[in-house]
Amino acid sequence: MPLAKSLFPVFLLFLFIFINCKNKEVYKSPAGYDLTKPEKFVLDNALHEISGMSFLNGNSENVFAIEDEDGKLYNYTFANGAITKSKFGKKGDYEDVSVYDTTMVVLRSDGSLFTFPVSSAGKEKIDSVQEYKHILPEGEYEGMAATEGKLFVLCKNCPGDKGKKEVSVYTIQPDSSAALSVASSFKIDISMVQAKGEREKFNPSCMAKNPVTKDWFIISSVNKLLVVLDDQWKVKEFYPIDPVLFNQPEGIAFNERGDLYISNEGGDGAADILLFKYVKQ
Repeated sequence: MPLAKSLFPVFLLFLFIFINCKNKEVYKSPAGYDLTKPEKFVLDNALHEISGMSFLNGNSENVFAIEDEDGKLYNYTFANGAITKSKFGKKGDYEDVSVYDTTMVVLRSDGSLFTFPVSSAGKEKIDSVQEYKHILPEGEYEGMAATEGKLFVLCKNCPGDKGKKEVSVYTIQPDSSAALSVASSFKIDISMVQAKGEREKFNPSCMAKNPVTKDWFIISSVNKLLVVLDDQWKVKEFYPIDPVLFNQPEGIAFNERGDLYISNEGGDGAADILLFKYVKQ
């Protein structure tokens, strides 16, 4: 057999490897994390549509979570996968949950909030629920976080942001009567993200503040993008994330050590929570 003919299959193999390596995107990660190597927790079908999660005082033995249909609060234990659930509301498009002092707060996509004592979580049905109907301006909301004595709510799609390179954030605090109310609002300038060739639309789906670095992490599920901002809400950097790992990232949370947790809705497969441990730089 001629040498050239015998080497041809080897040439094709190396060509195939070269093309695949060249086309494979390399995903970078924020300092202290490796977003390519998670520890995965596959969730029960009850949380197939998981849309938000939050820890109590940064304790990551278990996590409070919601899904976007049934008005139930779930408590998931990482060690054994056990789940308990508490009914707090009617069917609706619930998008995030936060622990605000001693109060559990659930965000509905239309800008309504539902609050009840943390101590009532675990009951089969929660009766002491207070609804703040349409407390936020008209828009679609998916991300919320509690820190610094405030609730921060991020708008996914607001009329005032349309066509602009900015995203609205609202702060919510108790007023003089102890009822929650919108205290202030501001805009996040995302022109840096768009200037670097990312998709024109940026529709944030979840956010959380890193207790170690004090940076804000915001995920846009539709864009498959993680944006990191400083504690003054200025964009520092952004990271495209692997759609194979992040099928539909809708929830984000940090424990007290700075470990990062991101939840994915199930879609055609199983929902999961991905853990990325923080390594101090």
